[in-house]
Amino acid sequence: MNKEKLAKLSTQVRIGGKGTPRRKVKKVHKTASNDDKKLQSTLKKLNVQSIPAIEEVNMFKDDGNVIHFQAPKVHASVHANTFAIYGQGEDKELTELVPGILNQLGPDSLASLLENFEAASEKKEEATGGATSSSVAAEETGETKISDIVD
Repeated sequence: MNKEKLAKLSTQVRIGGKGTPRRKVKKVHKTASNDDKKLQSTLKKLNVQSIPAIEEVNMFKDDGNVIHFQAPKVHASVHANTFAIYGQGEDKELTELVPGILNQLGPDSLASLLENFEAASEKKEEATGGATSSSVAAEETGETKISDIVD
């Protein structure tokens, strides 16, 4: 037998017994349902309960962006301090969500949101070299920007 042919055959994978064709790659089929079943079994061990009627979830990141979930599935276990939120999440800018989330915030949350917003805008100004495009447009048209929110 030719040594090259023998080396080539030894690198291939035989899936079945004698007489079955050799395949170049053994394919492993993974489905999302397997991961979902593992997640559900782990959540069941933590004794989580489903929380119905949650329309949206917003997670605020340090860089000023928000992870926004529209109609997520939420499970919680208070004694284990565990919350599971899953669904289709999107990265959005804080400015895109501000009008819709102002009525959901309390006074303490509103103050921390303002601090995060100001810090994020300062970082963006440093990155862009000073003025942002919206502030330049406002200066050109003669409009003044209102930065404080009055209760």
